[in-house]
Amino acid sequence: MGVPLNGHGDARMPDPYAIDSHKLIYHPKRVSRLLEVGDDWEKAKEVYPIYIEISPVGACNHRCTFCAVDYIGYQTRTLDLEMLHQRLPEMGELGVKSIMYAGEGEPMIHKDIDKIVRVTKNSGIDVSFTTNGTVVKNSFVEESLQHISWIKVSMNAGKASTYAKIHQTEERDFNKVIDNIKKVTRFKKDHALPLSVGVQSLLLPDNTGEMEKLAKLCRDEMGVDYLVVKPYSQHRFSETHLYEKVDYSRSFELGKQLEQLSTKEFSVIFRAQTIKKYLEPEENRYSKCGATPFVWAYVMADGSLYGCSAYLLDKRFEYGNLNERSFREIWQGPARQANFHYVLEELDIRECRKNCRMDEVNRYLYRLKEEPVPHANFI
Repeated sequence: MGVPLNGHGDARMPDPYAIDSHKLIYHPKRVSRLLEVGDDWEKAKEVYPIYIEISPVGACNHRCTFCAVDYIGYQTRTLDLEMLHQRLPEMGELGVKSIMYAGEGEPMIHKDIDKIVRVTKNSGIDVSFTTNGTVVKNSFVEESLQHISWIKVSMNAGKASTYAKIHQTEERDFNKVIDNIKKVTRFKKDHALPLSVGVQSLLLPDNTGEMEKLAKLCRDEMGVDYLVVKPYSQHRFSETHLYEKVDYSRSFELGKQLEQLSTKEFSVIFRAQTIKKYLEPEENRYSKCGATPFVWAYVMADGSLYGCSAYLLDKRFEYGNLNERSFREIWQGPARQANFHYVLEELDIRECRKNCRMDEVNRYLYRLKEEPVPHANFI
């Protein structure tokens, strides 16, 4: 099959990072162990996550109109560096492969973020960031970029006035973010770093008309590798319901137009597959969550370890606190055991956030466990 061409004849891949899909297929040993678990806790307790999302701080300098974790309250708390010095190497030894620093606050605010990056990487764990891009210090660029796999900046408009409205900040932050991204991409190019730099925007009624402008800004001025455009997903606990009724059924033409802006060096990743799932009947969805409590986890800024980021502050999904016990003790402890049985036997998937972070992983696992292809031995 040939690679599609845009209007300039440049080869492009719509989604070279599999952002609108999943990458669990590249971890067959972990999948094999997970499939063997069944309802056996003794087997389940030994299956450690591949990926963890960690929130270094609870505070945030923006108050985005779409924020899913507004209900947590942007509390001024931070993870302790000495605690991470103990827990991160343990996580690496137990099979954790990657950590994204993001969470309920702005991760770059943490005063020791450069040290956290080094400890993570030295523990054999890949490092990434999702950030609003307003706080990118020179020390971070010079000391940390070389250890990072990717950075994704949340930038939800193509002009300053709309940006300020959506991010609930001052218009000058728009240009500050542009300058910070340019600083990152310039350093990446000058030092030939294998770092991916991207921008992500939710597709909202406020910014739909600015997506082409944002894409060109990303490609022509900031020099990033990709722009992700994705739909809003209502969090079940969020205080905001401003975008709960957004209709994406007519957005596919926009996606096609945006993808035409891709080049060999730059991709627009319009998450059409995710949008299509909003339009499908509920009965087409998997009936069980296979990702929790196995392939991923979430650490809040107070050290609490959860099995799913969609259920932060829900005690049913809280396993323990890393300030008090080791990662192994918590992962094999009674709270996760109780959550294992709850997810397996009681959780109504219809209550979960539609198109959650693990949706594609769950669809893949459900097919393997519940919907095997006929004649699967004929490979």
